[in-house]
Amino acid sequence: MNLDDLEWQSRGLGGYPPVLVDLLVEQGHIELLVRAASKGAWSCASAAARELCKMAEYERALGVLEPFVELGWKPARRAAADVELQAGRVQQALDGFRPDDVGSASEHVCRDFAELLVKAGRVDEAITVLIPHLDRAWMLSVLVKLTEGQNRDKRVLELLAPKAERARSARGEERWNLDASNAQDLQAQVLERAGRVDEAVRILRADIAAGRFLVQNTLIAYAELLQRNSRMDELRELGVGDHAHVGLPYYAKALEDRGRADEAESVLRRFVAADEWDHYRWPLIELLARQGRMDEALEVGRPTFDHHDACLLESVIHLLVEAGRFDDALAILDERDAEYIDEHASWFHTTRIGLLGDAGRYEEAFAYAAALPTGLYGLTSSIAWVLEQTGRVEEALGLLRADAEAEAWEAAALLVRHGRADEAIEGMPPIADLRAASRWG
Repeated sequence: MNLDDLEWQSRGLGGYPPVLVDLLVEQGHIELLVRAASKGAWSCASAAARELCKMAEYERALGVLEPFVELGWKPARRAAADVELQAGRVQQALDGFRPDDVGSASEHVCRDFAELLVKAGRVDEAITVLIPHLDRAWMLSVLVKLTEGQNRDKRVLELLAPKAERARSARGEERWNLDASNAQDLQAQVLERAGRVDEAVRILRADIAAGRFLVQNTLIAYAELLQRNSRMDELRELGVGDHAHVGLPYYAKALEDRGRADEAESVLRRFVAADEWDHYRWPLIELLARQGRMDEALEVGRPTFDHHDACLLESVIHLLVEAGRFDDALAILDERDAEYIDEHASWFHTTRIGLLGDAGRYEEAFAYAAALPTGLYGLTSSIAWVLEQTGRVEEALGLLRADAEAEAWEAAALLVRHGRADEAIEGMPPIADLRAASRWG
């Protein structure tokens, strides 16, 4: 185990990805997580420590993390501090993770330390740690998130105010690269949670009317604020006005939620008919699908199915699958021409195999897969999935193990799903080998 291997695991979710780790956790295989951790699997070490803490086995959790801490892996130090905190050793947790110089520490280290301080009940100190970094949008979001429910809204609003003013003036001054362009959204969010909804609505409404904002997220934040607080007049103004491309879906959903689905459908269809960019088809499709009108939803989406941009084919297929209409999903997939199939070969073919399997048409799926060129990305995994659905687990395993392009975790996950978790972990190669074999190494 070395830091490069750990970086690879963290960067690309390599080795033991969340789908495998989650399966082990769900089935209660803590000892197998510990065993995998001893082989250098960081995702398993992190999960094992969390599960051991739930059982109040704090010392054992620290023992699992110790080799990673000794190697200097920063996420392990953070995880160990969390364990100490849960064990009631607050000062030890903070001292073990406190940066040598908070003032010069990186944003990520300060974020992690601030989170730890809040958990320890030292909210004001956490805010102080974050203050030097509040010109960054994501750190402003961290400030708002960490202080929620901590009775610090007045202080947070004081810190947000100058950032929000800078965001308001940035567009007029053509400062398009302003990082903290979310300050207005966050200011409204904190006003709302402080019970000052009218003020939040008034400020954002004025900013949007005057064009004093930089990014579309501000429009989204305003629409969500109005929807949460049943401000139908303002929501209608946003939904059918100059910013309808953002506001109309929120307005239509609010109408539907109030039993006015016919009115929502009418306004959406009016905008769909007048729009050449297909901004409004998807909210109309979702509305129709929620009403069980899938045939109509399909027809609304159909004009986009061959578009390069704003294509709704995949999204409509997902809706059909959720509704159990697998044959209909296959039918629209099979309407695509040869050019489309060539351009989306991997997605098209693996999706078609999956749909045949979902429909219980297993032999058709196998026959279709057999006619495809070998080496198609995702083909082996798709065939293995269909084999698993038919109970042919050994064949599925053999197929996955024989394909050099298949990830080792896929066979392991299959084994775990079928009660063979010990065999799954025993068969996983060393982390270094997994990295060497990975296309993302």
